[in-house]
Amino acid sequence: MLIVNRHIPGATDPAPSRTGGARVRLNWDTRCKSRFDAWDSADRRIAVILPRGTVLRGGDSLVAEDGSDILVEAALQPLLRIRIDGTRGGKSDLLRAAYHLGNRHVQLEVQGDFLQIEPDPVLAVMLVRMGLTVTEVAAPFEPEAGAYAPSGHAHSDHGAHPDHDDPGHS
Repeated sequence: MLIVNRHIPGATDPAPSRTGGARVRLNWDTRCKSRFDAWDSADRRIAVILPRGTVLRGGDSLVAEDGSDILVEAALQPLLRIRIDGTRGGKSDLLRAAYHLGNRHVQLEVQGDFLQIEPDPVLAVMLVRMGLTVTEVAAPFEPEAGAYAPSGHAHSDHGAHPDHDDPGHS
């Protein structure tokens, strides 16, 4: 088993070697874990052991102890895509939906003309009642990192806002 113990955020590593080589396709739930096993595209079993709180994004790199680079890809997964109903809604309806979902602490991906969340039938009904169109899709999921996460990438307790105490993390 190949041990992976280093993470390079995609935005900071423009090396051409990132386009070739091994890849690992992971869903959102797995990319939020700091320790997990997976198989890469070179059919190698990898044990990922990263600092607690590390969140992987599509385009990030993992570096194995042998120095090999493994590109992280966001896997397709079931999602709900939320759009404005073109016949009766406006941009403010999508903003209102983002507010209500955030108020419920739902992991939310924000795009220019739609939102995406993991499937939840209760939230789907709420959004339809708000006049939005909700469709089931299979797509990569890259939710917002949150206000205290550095530059929209990996979460870390280092550098968190000094007035923010989160007893769930240490």
